[in-house]
Amino acid sequence: MGESTLKAKVQREMHQSLKAGDKIRLGALRMLSAAITNREKEVRHELSDDEVREVALREVKRRTESIEAFEKGGRADLVQKETTEREVLNPYAPVPLSDAEVDALIDEAIAATGATGPDEMGKVMGFVMGKAKGKVDGTAVQARVRARLGA
Repeated sequence: MGESTLKAKVQREMHQSLKAGDKIRLGALRMLSAAITNREKEVRHELSDDEVREVALREVKRRTESIEAFEKGGRADLVQKETTEREVLNPYAPVPLSDAEVDALIDEAIAATGATGPDEMGKVMGFVMGKAKGKVDGTAVQARVRARLGA
């Protein structure tokens, strides 16, 4: 497996940020790079671009959770920092599916599993989440599946 092009892009952008003196961008990219390295140690192989995107998605979600917590705490300075970091990391995360794409996946899942009622929601969710691989918010999908199956 050759070197991940996304991983190399992170390294290049870290170098550019260092030269430009962009501390917040550099910090966000360093944290992403460290998360990639940690994941590689866990799985004992160099990550593919898709695996790098999964790591980036987790980092973006962490920033989103931090932003919500800091907003509740009235820490506008930290909200701004986390928002900027999230913007830096977003291009590395998977592109989210559109509502129409999610609906099509739900249709496909219902057809494939033969689900007819709320008790079969788990089958449909498993199918959709398996195909979407980090490109959808599970909570939003769950609400849509629940509405479709009449739960």
